[in-house]
Amino acid sequence: MQILIVDDEPDTLDLITVELAQHGAKVTGVTNAEDALRALEQGQFDLLISDIGMPKIDGYDLIRQIRQQETGKDKRIPAVALTAYARVQDRMHAILAGYSTHIAKPVDANELVTIVASLAGRPNKNTQ
Repeated sequence: MQILIVDDEPDTLDLITVELAQHGAKVTGVTNAEDALRALEQGQFDLLISDIGMPKIDGYDLIRQIRQQETGKDKRIPAVALTAYARVQDRMHAILAGYSTHIAKPVDANELVTIVASLAGRPNKNTQ
């Protein structure tokens, strides 16, 4: 599984990258939305995980741009929003912007792996 992770916080980016790589994913990590858009143009990814609170282009604008580029295509990339804001309104805002789901920071590794497996259509044996 090819996963693109976008987070301007290097520690979070490293933590998620290592965790998903340990579960067999091939992970590409970038620190801003511009690099994420370039990576999506150049490569094929099965899943996007993106922070919401980033400078210049935030995660909401990033997913809106991605969804706009996907217009007319048969397949949309599943996308997970990461944010320190965990209110119901924040979750709804992320989903309405175009994310498949929302995970609150700090990220729980088991929750993340379970969500990734679910979005990929694969059962996660590690969390049972």
